[in-house]
Amino acid sequence: MRNWKEIILTIAIRASGYSAILFVGLIFIFLLTEGLPTLREVPLADLLGQRWYPIEAYFGLLPLLGGTLIVTLGAALLAMPIGIGTAIYVAEVAPRSLREVLKPFIEVMAGVPSVVLGFLGMLVLAPYLRVNFDLPTGLSALSGALLLAAISIPTIVSVAEDALDAVPRSYRDAALALGATRWQIIWRVTLPAARSGVLTAVMLGIGRAIGETMTVMMVTGNAAVVPKGLGALFSPARTMTATIAAEMGEVATDSTHYHVLFFIGIVLFLISLAINVTASSVVFRSRKRAERILS
Repeated sequence: MRNWKEIILTIAIRASGYSAILFVGLIFIFLLTEGLPTLREVPLADLLGQRWYPIEAYFGLLPLLGGTLIVTLGAALLAMPIGIGTAIYVAEVAPRSLREVLKPFIEVMAGVPSVVLGFLGMLVLAPYLRVNFDLPTGLSALSGALLLAAISIPTIVSVAEDALDAVPRSYRDAALALGATRWQIIWRVTLPAARSGVLTAVMLGIGRAIGETMTVMMVTGNAAVVPKGLGALFSPARTMTATIAAEMGEVATDSTHYHVLFFIGIVLFLISLAINVTASSVVFRSRKRAERILS
């Protein structure tokens, strides 16, 4: 009877794992089915244009790509140091009593709906930036980057803290016995040992920033303009996710505009896939390096 239970449990676990791959594959096939007609209906030169105005058949994706990159990179530059630093503090420095309070609070912050942050950004952050930076409007790429950083930081902190906490206590004790200080243990022992988990946390945070929709649609101004220079950070921008969310509900099915929106979804899918593959390859190489050192 026990063997049958183990067989059924094994089959169920394998089916769950394979189903995740199957669902992702089906999503990608659906995107290809609906998005690839774009390459037949719109010349490639037009897709690489600098103007997005579907009413007049302008489907240039460069403004959307540029807006997505500038907002996401701005959020990543803010979220990575703050998130990793906070995770180190919670895992290595904070007293146990304070850690028991901070950890649940961070988990709750990670579950705050993005539309709530977008609403606060419209009412508080955007007017503040407009007044203090003397901008024509506070609805800019900077507003989107700040809010996306706020969304990404709890995810980075939660996953990175778990990775740091999983480092064996013996590593710290051995370094302490050799005369290392607390900060030397953190930077030269604990953090390198948890490198793969910390990298995974950063990739998850960046992935969440790329896929965020409501927040950037509410606070970035939604101006499809190609960003040029650092000044574009203080100007309105438009991301690919916001474009899909704003226009998909009103577009005619099987029209050129409809297929182009799905093509944007394919581009987003490939960007997320590239980030995950890069992170996985780095983690794999670090594990192989660690195995060689231990052997």
